[in-house]
Amino acid sequence: PRHLGPNWYATVMGTAIIANAGATLPHQFPGLRTACATVWALSLVMLAALLTARAAHWVHHRDQARAHLLDPAVAPFYGCLSMALLAVGGGALLVGEEWIGTGAAVAVEAVLFTLGTAIGLAGAVAIPYLMVVRHRITADQASPIWLLPVVAPMVSAALGPLLIPHLPAGQAQQTMLYACCAMFGLSLLATLVMLPLIFARLLTAGPLPTALTPTLFLVLGPLGQSTTAANKFADVAPGVVPAPLDQGFLALAVLYGVPVTGFALLWLALALAMVRRARRGGMRFAMTWWAFTFPVGTCVTGAEGLGKHTGLPAFDWLAAGLYVFLVAAWAVALAHTVRGLVTGRLLAAPR
Repeated sequence: PRHLGPNWYATVMGTAIIANAGATLPHQFPGLRTACATVWALSLVMLAALLTARAAHWVHHRDQARAHLLDPAVAPFYGCLSMALLAVGGGALLVGEEWIGTGAAVAVEAVLFTLGTAIGLAGAVAIPYLMVVRHRITADQASPIWLLPVVAPMVSAALGPLLIPHLPAGQAQQTMLYACCAMFGLSLLATLVMLPLIFARLLTAGPLPTALTPTLFLVLGPLGQSTTAANKFADVAPGVVPAPLDQGFLALAVLYGVPVTGFALLWLALALAMVRRARRGGMRFAMTWWAFTFPVGTCVTGAEGLGKHTGLPAFDWLAAGLYVFLVAAWAVALAHTVRGLVTGRLLAAPR
């Protein structure tokens, strides 16, 4: 279809995070892992279908694909391609291993991690470059979607540690860990540059347009994903880096993760209030509703890690509560998306 944009990769991200977050929930129950593996398999099929469709789009509608890159409202969604690859790859080791075996799971994760990281790092430079030199943007156009290209390396930082136990001991493992730390810093500092612009736009220009209101949830992505990454570093650091650096990673996980989770909950409350206001104003389903999924899922995995490293049940219950919200939001978004595909409304030319 001519109007199939890169924003569709958000459906893959939102589906894969159901499996990835559910796999490490502190409160497991019979059938959960099987359900998560099934959802991961669905995300893998969705990824393959979308990669094929988007490749065909570039071949048959190259003018439209180029127009997407030059559109400041669409270009940032190219970050979703990287995150879709990374999320599905991470799921291969978290839940897919039980179905396809360890060797195949490591291979899938290695390939998708490498591709996703390369695309994410390229996008973290290319999209801001286009925003500066080609896009013509005014202050009142600042949007949470600007975070998408710069948060992709944070997803690599959070999922790279899954590969470390499968790498040769010594320099290979240390290099991967420090590379993930570098991507953590890259993404975090870029987010800290972008976020004040977004909040200033809200304060000076008022609420976002109704259809874009769900994108406020995208701010949760770098917050939850950075907390997740810090906790993953603490998981793998012992035996990879010498003492006391390994304990330093544990301190980072708690001393960074807890305050950032506090801010994430503040932003979640603000975003929920804005969404409630938009619903009263007639907000209808749009693809932006997928913003209710992946960013919330990163907060689930962040809370799971904090529960593990602090031993506090409060974080376990926070993870469980957010996961219930995540599954409900995913079910609603998926149902509306399937309906929109069947009717053709979601692939029609934008009005």
